[in-house]
Amino acid sequence: MVELGRAGGLALTPRQGLLLAEHWQRQQGQSGWHGELPVLLLNRCWLRLELIGVAELARRLPPDSTAEAPELARFRDLRQAGLEAGLAESLCWQEFGQEACQSAQRRFWQARERGNQGWTLAAYLGFLAQYRAAFERPGPRPLPLLVLARAQEGEHHRLHWLWDPPAVDAANLPPE
Repeated sequence: MVELGRAGGLALTPRQGLLLAEHWQRQQGQSGWHGELPVLLLNRCWLRLELIGVAELARRLPPDSTAEAPELARFRDLRQAGLEAGLAESLCWQEFGQEACQSAQRRFWQARERGNQGWTLAAYLGFLAQYRAAFERPGPRPLPLLVLARAQEGEHHRLHWLWDPPAVDAANLPPE
């Protein structure tokens, strides 16, 4: 196993470590932000390391945006402005309709029950902003590795920024 000390103690197979090192090296040669920049997904259940482009991430791992529904956002704004919950709800019903508000709440709570592994719209947009900012700075660029949560365990996906590739001896890899 290849230990990734800066990645929270993750262990990869030697072949996965070699793949990671190759993609890290390739990424360093990129010259501008684009949708094909690499994102690594690690499925620990199947010990599978997969490379996708940043533009494909939202399709492969859709962020939970139920909390960002306009009806719920308006309710939060009204509550933050000091209105009581009942009055805020009444105003939202007038603005959006009772059925739309209740539907937004239902979708939100269903998503919470299903679990989103912490992969919300805010987390996704934060990831994009952080990747873009890190990529546009001069010098070495980190390679994002998203360790997928195990669904039944209530975990969150974990994002690691790999600043240097693991050392792997490609000449001594075990046969496939």
